[in-house]
Amino acid sequence: MMEHQPIYRAMLAGCSYFGIVFAVGFLLGVLRVLFLIPRLGETAAVLLELPLLLTLSWMVCEWLTAHFDIPTAFSLRLAMGALAFAVLMLAELGGSTIGFGRSLSEHLEQYRRIPGLLGLAGQIAFAIFPVIQSTIPTSRDAQRSGRRPR
Repeated sequence: MMEHQPIYRAMLAGCSYFGIVFAVGFLLGVLRVLFLIPRLGETAAVLLELPLLLTLSWMVCEWLTAHFDIPTAFSLRLAMGALAFAVLMLAELGGSTIGFGRSLSEHLEQYRRIPGLLGLAGQIAFAIFPVIQSTIPTSRDAQRSGRRPR
């Protein structure tokens, strides 16, 4: 991966980040809709699913930034997260309009309810994980600088 420019690697990482987390989120969403919502209600189901999905997102982000060797530069990490977020929002819009037959206004109306707001907050957290992780020293950073991680 070292032969490509950092912005190119950040874009690849962002697309990969979206793809992996979207696939996991889709599977968790199916479980939420089929098993949790009928028993607990929509808000409680989202509150149970969200920490798991965010934890997995954090781990995937950490792995991808190492795999694609994304520097800790704010602009590169922001690009990775922003691209992942933009593609995620487009995929969600497509699923809502094409898959469920909602209009754009009906899709946007989902964000006026607590479960939709919780989901959006989770998606924003997902988007900023690359930036947040760039501020946390890792063992890889310590090896590069010759210092021990905190």
